[in-house]
Amino acid sequence: MYAFGLCIDRHYLTPGLAVITGLADSLTLSARRNAALRILTLDLSPAHALLLSDLAKRAGFGSFDLAHCSPLRVSRMADASYITLTTYLRFEFTAAFVRCPYLIYVDADTLVRGDLTAPLNALATGELGAVPDEFNPAVGECPALPGAAERWPHFKGRPYYNAGLLWVHTTDLPDIRRGVERALVCQRRHILHNDQDALNLWLLHAGRVRPVDAGYNRFEVGRYLERGNWVRRVVSRPLRPDPAAPLVHFVGPEKPWQAKCPRTDDVCEYRTLLRRALRHARALGAAHPEPAGLR
Repeated sequence: MYAFGLCIDRHYLTPGLAVITGLADSLTLSARRNAALRILTLDLSPAHALLLSDLAKRAGFGSFDLAHCSPLRVSRMADASYITLTTYLRFEFTAAFVRCPYLIYVDADTLVRGDLTAPLNALATGELGAVPDEFNPAVGECPALPGAAERWPHFKGRPYYNAGLLWVHTTDLPDIRRGVERALVCQRRHILHNDQDALNLWLLHAGRVRPVDAGYNRFEVGRYLERGNWVRRVVSRPLRPDPAAPLVHFVGPEKPWQAKCPRTDDVCEYRTLLRRALRHARALGAAHPEPAGLR
């Protein structure tokens, strides 16, 4: 009935294992058998693809597929400090590849700890489900989409959405891709956060978004609090771990699988999951080394 979609390159193979393991944990065994896993990549080798396929089978997913593809020709990397063109692959999923009525797209830098399927129940045909961005809450009131509020004053104050977790009917995937491509061609000067800004430009003009509860894309802010207090000025919720959140998103350049990342509660929880994912990989006979700091 639904597929989980991930975009993974060689740099994100290790965290991809953790996402797959977390997704499996979030579902009952029978639900896993009815769920599909779809992965798009620029550069994974046949050995990497086999590892992911074997892990998906071991985890109990009913279907797995991986495809190599290229991002939109007009893709623009305004910020490439820690993000690569792989981020644009989220718009390359097709109904023929997904082979399910619904796609739940999940970023690879996330900790999945709950069922992500519930928002599908409220998703109407033609809508894309997304969670408002905790660091960029509204158009014209954050760095995202520079100049858009001045060009289109009626957009000022509208929610700005994070692209790390998306719910969509697969029949709507071509419209989303065309809308993003149009934004990249015609509205490039408003692009700061790469594909996420392009997606939001389409959402603003098309008005086809279904807001999803914030807990489904909860930012891990403890890493930022260890470096300074700026996050207190932009996030209105209590800045403490949210154990009820179905997903924790590690936005920014510091990632929980890196040894230098501050050891917050959420980071420690992530590393426990990652160790288990790597044990699964070793049990499959994969020569996949553990990242530094996790031995």
